[in-house]
Amino acid sequence: MGQKLTIDPVTRIEGHARVTIRVDDDGQVEQAYMHVDQFRGFEKFSEGRMYYEMPVITPRICGICPVSHHLASAKAADRIAGVVPPRPAQLLRELLHMGQIIQSHSLHFFHLASPDLLLGFDADPAIRNVVGLIEADPALAVKAVKLRKYGQEIIRRLSGRRIHMHWAVPGGVSAPLASEERDWILSQADEMKGYIQDGIAVAKDWLAANQDTVQAFANFKSNYLGMNRDGALELYEGPVRMVDSNGDFVVEFDACDYLDHISERVEDWSYLKFPYYKAMGWPDGVYRVAPLGRLNVADRIDTPLANEELKEWKALADGPVEPSLYYHYARLIEDLHALERAVELCEDPDILSLDIRETSFEITGEGVGCIEAPRGTLWHHYWTDEDGVLTKVNLIVATGNNNWAMSKSVDMVAKTFVDPANLTEGMLNRVEAAIRCYDPCLSCSTHALGQMPLSVSVEDGSGQVLATRTRD
Repeated sequence: MGQKLTIDPVTRIEGHARVTIRVDDDGQVEQAYMHVDQFRGFEKFSEGRMYYEMPVITPRICGICPVSHHLASAKAADRIAGVVPPRPAQLLRELLHMGQIIQSHSLHFFHLASPDLLLGFDADPAIRNVVGLIEADPALAVKAVKLRKYGQEIIRRLSGRRIHMHWAVPGGVSAPLASEERDWILSQADEMKGYIQDGIAVAKDWLAANQDTVQAFANFKSNYLGMNRDGALELYEGPVRMVDSNGDFVVEFDACDYLDHISERVEDWSYLKFPYYKAMGWPDGVYRVAPLGRLNVADRIDTPLANEELKEWKALADGPVEPSLYYHYARLIEDLHALERAVELCEDPDILSLDIRETSFEITGEGVGCIEAPRGTLWHHYWTDEDGVLTKVNLIVATGNNNWAMSKSVDMVAKTFVDPANLTEGMLNRVEAAIRCYDPCLSCSTHALGQMPLSVSVEDGSGQVLATRTRD
């Protein structure tokens, strides 16, 4: 008889997911599925709010990447107000975004992914975590904490809060950057740069020493999608570009025109939808985003140290770099770029300007905001009535773009590494690690479709069920 193995919950990710592995009558893995069970209704309950409230509401989607939602929402609000923020405000918003990239990428690599690499996929789960990392390499662990704190401090010193900020507003930002805060950011940059380079060395050494695993671990062809500006990696503002599995150009479009190019598929085993490129159809149009996707789309990076790393990255393959474990290296290259870019922004004379907001009383009725969140391309799309009251909201969230890729990776790793007849915890951890490659943020990415199943039971003090009500 066939059987089913369940991993519940998937650990060291943001949000809630489980994996089911179906085993056939011959004892072989037949199919593995990643199920995203949590349900968020931000698209629906935002209806009826004023559009300018959204940069305050949407960061509550997630405490890990609130900046991404804050800025994408502010961009959408700009368009509804028919206003272009002054250049200093754009620089300040981008600097906030660089702080977000630094804190998020550093958190994931050092605290969530590196225990698998440094301690081993088969290590005792009691130590295969950040505590075990501290015991194994306390100096590296301290650097990781300082690096994430640095990114969080950039966010706080700009917006007044580390999470759930009230700073970006339609037409700009609500407060300038003080010179002493700018000087603090610059004073720490060289030290933090060294910490990121230490992380890059760890990742490169591990990947080089474990090529058999790397090449067998969720290594597959796909399309790749991300912001790009004239061939350069872009994280804040620019058109969206797609290349195919050979690295050849497919399409480039204005981010505001995403509905002309991106559609979403629904499967009955997950609340997370499956985006794909319309012109290719399903499933030929599926793609990968986030660091691996963005670096495969980019020809160069316009900061020197990160660009040197990109050259090494490009030398790894004749065409796109496909193994999913290379997400970790790509993530650190972007981390380095974000730090270099933060320095460039702080050294721009306009960064301390008080010209930080353009006001408008116009209501255009529609606005799209797009940004490259740490986990991939993020779209916020709002429609309003003539008074600016939201009538409809659509979000395609970064992690959602990678849903197909995560599901594909889970299935491939389960079929390659899981032996149901000789099952070990380390085999199942490899399946989880396939998901961790993508650094998913599942709280961000699950939104409304139909009704959420609901079961309510009423019990008395002894635990006896008095009544139940169920909605399918």
